[in-house]
Amino acid sequence: MDIENFAAELLEKSKKKGADAADILIGNSDDISVSIRNGKLEEIERSENSGFGLRIFIGNQSAIISSSKFEDVEELTERAISMAKETPADEFSALAPNEFLATKFADLDLLDENEPSAEILIDTAKTAESIAAAHKGITNSEGASASFATYSTLLATSNGFLRTNRSSYCGSSVSVIAGKDQEMQTDYGYSAARHFADLISPEKIGNEAATRALQKMNPRKANTGKYPIIFEPRIAKGLIGDLAAGINGASIARGTSFLKNKMDEQIFPAGVNIIDNPHMPRGLASKPYDGEGVANQQRLIIENGVLKTWLLDMRSANKLGLKTTGHASRSAGAPPSPSGTNMYMEAGNISPQELIRNIKSGFFVTDTFGMGINYTTGDYSQGASGLWIENGEIAYPVSEVTLAGNLLDIFANITPANDLEFKYSTNSPTLLIEGITLAGT
Repeated sequence: MDIENFAAELLEKSKKKGADAADILIGNSDDISVSIRNGKLEEIERSENSGFGLRIFIGNQSAIISSSKFEDVEELTERAISMAKETPADEFSALAPNEFLATKFADLDLLDENEPSAEILIDTAKTAESIAAAHKGITNSEGASASFATYSTLLATSNGFLRTNRSSYCGSSVSVIAGKDQEMQTDYGYSAARHFADLISPEKIGNEAATRALQKMNPRKANTGKYPIIFEPRIAKGLIGDLAAGINGASIARGTSFLKNKMDEQIFPAGVNIIDNPHMPRGLASKPYDGEGVANQQRLIIENGVLKTWLLDMRSANKLGLKTTGHASRSAGAPPSPSGTNMYMEAGNISPQELIRNIKSGFFVTDTFGMGINYTTGDYSQGASGLWIENGEIAYPVSEVTLAGNLLDIFANITPANDLEFKYSTNSPTLLIEGITLAGT
């Protein structure tokens, strides 16, 4: 089926049946994944999926209908029109005007056309697991996996935007257990990339999983108090995600964000810069235009510690009386909503080792768990485990503590290290945060 013709036909039918405006998102995916446990193939799965979402506007009323069936255009458009007529009016929801739509499209190298075979995926997973299992003290495996997927997404609007974006995504992971009986600890290593050749080697993934599990063995308790806390990059990136949630235009428009009154204010220390870059080549969250067809670009979210922008789609921008920032994201069955892309904090000037050496007594966080963040107030409470720092050195593992504070205080007391790497869609260097309360014994 020619999906461009299908999209054009659906938009034309919608207008003929009474729609003032419409857009359509059509997605196709093809993925293969394997899972291994204790050296044996547990599962190999191949799947192909396709579907679309049609959004109809009648005045200020709108509705979305999604389906995986591409046959009955008449019935689908009639149903969408009928639904739109029954929905409450929303004066802020609309298609992006023509002057906002992307007309130039950067080549972001998001598609790997060399799909790895099932045998390569199996070997990747087996290698990661065997390397991890070879470490003394590793007693079992929770499994290893490898996957590769390709995606094709077409966006068409009734005011003339039509573009297809093709991309790929692959990953590899392993999780292992150290110890036995009541003294077991578990951890994992993983990697994700747009191109299979960019994945971290299975040997490194296996070594990472084993090392992390073993360093948790025989944990101690920690005394309650306020300490300097270091977040490793895997955990530190969560704070960048917390910032993204706080500047999400939908929350700002509702007045439910702890950052709603902080535009152009200093919320991080001077010298801290946080960037959102949708055009990063091979970036895990890169895209040449946003979910509404709007031209997007690199933006300074935090400049020298000062908050400079919200993340806006058309609806949130209209509600706030602003212009969209090109941060719309959407799926076939839901309306657009604001979302960041490749967001990261720039590296600082001090190494993680130097940060540790300067701490007399503190905590190095390697895991957090629980859902203890209130984005309305900024209150932060997370269960955590990690390594205790004593006299500038890693001393012993610590478990079952809680970190508590407020995100505004946490942001204001951050020192970034110099070890920024781009491993995830959101990235951060190691971070030192002064004065978080640690609840232990």
